[in-house]
Amino acid sequence: MEPLLTYFESWPRVLGGLGGLLVVAFVAKWAASRLLAGVVRTLAGRTRTTWDDRLVDRGVVLRLARGVPALVVYAGLGPALGVTAAQVEALAAAEGATLIFWTWTVVRTAAAAYAVVVVARAFSAALEAVNDIYNDTYADAKSAPIKGYLQVASLLGYLAAAVVIASMVAGVSPLVLLSGLGALAAVLMLVFKDTILSLVASVQIMSNDMVRIGDWVEMPQAGADGDVIDVALHTVKIQNWDKTISTIPTYKFISESFRNWRGMSAAGGRRIKRSLRIDQNSVRFLTDDEVEALSQRDLLRAYMKEKRHDIARHNAARDDDAEPDSAPEVRRLTNLGTFRAYVHRYLSAHPKTHRGMTLIVRQLAPGPQGVPIEVYCFSSDTAWASYEAFQADIFDHLIAVLPEFGLKVFQEPAGADFAGATTDQAKRK
Repeated sequence: MEPLLTYFESWPRVLGGLGGLLVVAFVAKWAASRLLAGVVRTLAGRTRTTWDDRLVDRGVVLRLARGVPALVVYAGLGPALGVTAAQVEALAAAEGATLIFWTWTVVRTAAAAYAVVVVARAFSAALEAVNDIYNDTYADAKSAPIKGYLQVASLLGYLAAAVVIASMVAGVSPLVLLSGLGALAAVLMLVFKDTILSLVASVQIMSNDMVRIGDWVEMPQAGADGDVIDVALHTVKIQNWDKTISTIPTYKFISESFRNWRGMSAAGGRRIKRSLRIDQNSVRFLTDDEVEALSQRDLLRAYMKEKRHDIARHNAARDDDAEPDSAPEVRRLTNLGTFRAYVHRYLSAHPKTHRGMTLIVRQLAPGPQGVPIEVYCFSSDTAWASYEAFQADIFDHLIAVLPEFGLKVFQEPAGADFAGATTDQAKRK
């Protein structure tokens, strides 16, 4: 062993062999990255299927090609140094940890570890390609995304790679290393707490169909209000209406409340719930002339005819039962009640009002700010701009038509009102 030891512990010999091996590894990397990846990309582009295109786009082949230099170094270290594994073991047994032994051990271990990392990254890229293929192929991909599950598989792949690398560095079997991880279970639970919570939340979200990509989600406590653009293992991304992006931990959708507007979109109707406050001083009975004028309106013609008939019949009955010296209480139409009937018929006849959903025009409890007349109906167009335009059109019309019923909108006095009152008072003086 003496000649062998003397020959191999020459620094120029070791460095020269490693230098030549690195040159070969660099050439192999260039050939694999340029030639092999280019050929695969060309072949994938000529096929009719899309799954191979997704694998190429995600860089699966390119990442695997980057592992070729590690294989070259691992397999060519012996020829580069002119030794075999048996000779290195014999040298180590005879002389201990020598230069050639450390060179052999460190370089081969580093090459193998790099190859394991390359495989883990290629596996992660392949899972991303699977997610792309799933989204392109299945129509229900948005309602049942699998990205979270694939990220768990990717995480397990990286953990397995870490165990394999640690076992190679320690020189023990991976099973032996895994058997000692039981004592670290509590630490691992603490380190991967968010991952575990997110995994459980992802399963519940998918199984209960709570959130889909494209849903309009509102979570005030997180300052999020917009469309869901991504559902991943750890986070859910929401693009707010101001085009900012809110990133919310996935488990927050289980532990905290949020509002999903998908039901509104699926139902095809968006609710309008708004009140018009009427000045109580303008509420009164209709005069005969006003009754005649309102009876000419198409929307009120049937209503006024029916009401006038009912009131006339009721008053006639009361006149028959009244005492000779008493004044019978007669029924009369009010301008506010007639206005409510008009609003109901106006909304019923409007083409943008949803016919299959609730339509109510009701009077709420009077207060210091007048008598609220609440409109409760649904727009058949759920698009935001169209919905707001329809809602504005309704109340524009109602405010404009109020004077025809002798009603006024309640409005708190402003500076111009006080100024006008002061001017009137000054003129009187």
